[in-house]
Amino acid sequence: MSIKAWAGRHPRLVMWAVLAVGMVVILIWSAKDVGLLPGQWAALIVATILLAGLCVWIINWEVDEEEEAPEAAPDAADHQSSGA
Repeated sequence: MSIKAWAGRHPRLVMWAVLAVGMVVILIWSAKDVGLLPGQWAALIVATILLAGLCVWIINWEVDEEEEAPEAAPDAADHQSSGA
């Protein structure tokens, strides 16, 4: 199985990974001179990865609602056309 096929089947995991990598890079770049201990770095990186996953999940709420909306759309169109 190719990576492209796997990514096509799991787009949310790919989005999570890409967002997490970007956020961790920004975290490391912005906090490089703070003097954090290794345990603090680990906690911040884990929290950042989890936050990226939460962001992807929240963003996909809207996508899930849009996928469900076409089922209800014909009823709404019928009500609008009958009222005109």
